[in-house]
Amino acid sequence: MATQALSWQSLVRPENLKALAAPILIILILSMMVLPLPPFMLDLFFTFNIAMSIMVMLVALYTLKPLDFSVFPTVLLVTTLLRLSLNVASTRIVLLDGHNGPDAAGKVIEAFGHFLVGGNYAVGIIVFIILTIINFVVITKGAGRIAEVSARFTLDAMPGKQMAIDADLNAGLIGEDEARRRRKEISQEADFFGSMDGASKFVRGDAIAGILILLINIIGGLIVGVMQHDMAAGEAAKVYTLLTIGDGLVAQIPALVISVAAGMVVSRVNDDKDITTSFLGQMFGNPMVLGLAGSILIIMGVIPGMPHFVFLLLGGALGWLAWRKVRQNQQAEIAAEQKPAAVAPSPEESTDASWADVAPVDVLGLEVGYRLIPLVDRGQDGELLKRIRGLRKKFAQEVGFLSAPVHIRDNLELKPNGYRITLKGVEVGTGEAFPGMFLAINPGRVSGPLAGSQTKDPAFGLPAVWIEGGMRDQAHIMGYTVVDAGTVVATHLNHLILTHAAELLGRQESQALLDHLAKDAPKLIEELVPKALPLSTVQRVLQNLLEEGVNIRDMRSIIETLAENAPRVQDPTELTALVRIALGRAIVQQLYPSGQELQVMALEPGLERLLTQALQGAGGDGSGIEPGLADTLLRETAAAAKRQEDLGMPPVLLVPGGLRWLLSRFLRRAWTNLKVLANSEIPETKTIKVTAIIGAKA
Repeated sequence: MATQALSWQSLVRPENLKALAAPILIILILSMMVLPLPPFMLDLFFTFNIAMSIMVMLVALYTLKPLDFSVFPTVLLVTTLLRLSLNVASTRIVLLDGHNGPDAAGKVIEAFGHFLVGGNYAVGIIVFIILTIINFVVITKGAGRIAEVSARFTLDAMPGKQMAIDADLNAGLIGEDEARRRRKEISQEADFFGSMDGASKFVRGDAIAGILILLINIIGGLIVGVMQHDMAAGEAAKVYTLLTIGDGLVAQIPALVISVAAGMVVSRVNDDKDITTSFLGQMFGNPMVLGLAGSILIIMGVIPGMPHFVFLLLGGALGWLAWRKVRQNQQAEIAAEQKPAAVAPSPEESTDASWADVAPVDVLGLEVGYRLIPLVDRGQDGELLKRIRGLRKKFAQEVGFLSAPVHIRDNLELKPNGYRITLKGVEVGTGEAFPGMFLAINPGRVSGPLAGSQTKDPAFGLPAVWIEGGMRDQAHIMGYTVVDAGTVVATHLNHLILTHAAELLGRQESQALLDHLAKDAPKLIEELVPKALPLSTVQRVLQNLLEEGVNIRDMRSIIETLAENAPRVQDPTELTALVRIALGRAIVQQLYPSGQELQVMALEPGLERLLTQALQGAGGDGSGIEPGLADTLLRETAAAAKRQEDLGMPPVLLVPGGLRWLLSRFLRRAWTNLKVLANSEIPETKTIKVTAIIGAKA
């Protein structure tokens, strides 16, 4: 009993009752097809059907974008099923009790059969056919075609949109949650238009069924009235035809309303305004259009034989609207001009130079031309400001320390759309961005060219095209990665910050990093700095790691390795090599995210011995290598690294530990993306596969 009481209590909870509403509604709709309904219940359900259609149309009017009404395809199916069930129920009552009078099937059918068409069944048939043609041929067919085309374009544009989301995610402009939300929205958009394409067939089928039901009811009514109730043929035709017309109209008018709602949902363009606001703003917002339209109507109104009053009335109304709009615009301009200007501060007396006149150099700077100011203006909610904040957060999470803030300022010496990125006052990157336009980047597998301003992606040098906003979907379909102007600048900035991470880790950032670690491991930091190693040595080790693309998130392992080896090793280069061995698993994981087999390049054994002899006593930059050998080594390394990348593998060279540091610095001239690993850095669980041997031909 206790279990039954508990189950009943859980069943009557509000959330559970709400979940039962949809199944109960479907069961009731299906029940109407087989169970007889009294006229009052029929009136109630017909009124409910009309109310539902009005609600659906109002929701469609105030929807900002199609996905806000994502349940609309299901609503179409349910309302169509409701109308068909009502048709079946009303047909049963019309044929059984139609001989009793015009109200035999309820007051609603009587009102539609007499009031709307004046009791004339010929007029009723014509009105019903016209409404059906409008619904079937015009509205439903057009809405279905729009939904079909939208579904195709949405599906074709999905790969490009997914690539744009991945690009924003990789650049640190958005987080995982936002990327997941955008991907879900793209999938829902494709599902919605595909469902609308199929759901429009329900409405078309409903229109065809309405015509067939009309004919069946008229013929069936004549047979029932004449043969079963001994009515005269003319009287039976009048009675049953009027009832059938009322039945058809009371179902067809809500169907027409819902079809109009479907057309508005699929034909609207995504913006931040509802249909009513957009319609009034765009149709009646231009005083020149209103004035010309009013003038044309007034001219037509003075032509002899035309209905003067109507044309002059509407023409005058449009002219008055145009005059009022002009006055509103003038008043807005006057108000803007009369707005009190900011009071300029009184000039101060000139003073002698002081240390306050020495401005510190910004570690990271972003200078923009005047047309890019809205992107970074806090007062205008500049989108680029949010992205830079997200970029710094992502950098801290992935690299392991917090970089200096980006100081943004305008620079009138730059091009209007130009920007410049500086590091410690020195320019490290420059480019142009065009607000309101999009950069379509060619990742190497597009289906054709795009019309626009040809350029290159400032971050990675890929071929790209600046396009107008209307070509965005077309570019997605053709395989381009499409990003806006703010994303272009943010991606370029992110690339340069990652490239110059070692220079961003100064003495202050190193101390802040150690202080942060000291909160969890105070003894470890206390034993290392400054007792065992000076801060400058720790900073140099961290910079060495960052120069070769190794993140420093695992600071505990780094500090423990330094503390263990500091009593006997003080050289930053040797300490870096020891730290790399401790971080071996992380380094390999970063280069080979999956798989136990490492596909690497290697040196020919004879070349290894030769390089070992040549690099002994060298300054660390390969200056001890004979020029001919150096040129050959650089050329063969570049060729092998390119082959590795063409095969989709990271360009990694595996060398003995004694050569790793010197070759890493020397071979960066050959291939900037080349990573040089020592044999001791490879975990024992990994399998090594040599794909290329450098110097094998020598």
